[in-house]
Amino acid sequence: MHGGDVVGMIFFLVTGIVIVTYLYFRSREKQLMIEKGLSYEQMVELLRTKRDPYIMLKLGIITLSVGIGLGLGFLFEYLTRYQVTYENHYTEYQTVEEWMPFWIVTMAGLGFIASFWISRKLKNGS
Repeated sequence: MHGGDVVGMIFFLVTGIVIVTYLYFRSREKQLMIEKGLSYEQMVELLRTKRDPYIMLKLGIITLSVGIGLGLGFLFEYLTRYQVTYENHYTEYQTVEEWMPFWIVTMAGLGFIASFWISRKLKNGS
């Protein structure tokens, strides 16, 4: 597998998981509101007051950190490449492909942590 293939698979897998999880919890939340007997107006008001004003900041931090992780993955793949020479004097460079997923996941995790702490600090006003 090539590094670009891994990145594409991880991207689509994570995107699909996030969308399915969001839709599941959103429908589950509405189902619980209906079971509690809330009217349509009460549900709309509850959903409106529940929105996170810092969602775009969080998404921006996470996107930036995943981009940095992608860049670090490419950098470390380039820095750790090694030369292989075959018997017929054919030379090629091979890379250590484990750097890409490592850096993407690590930086995404750091992005989630940073976005949590930054939004928490902004909500508390300190």
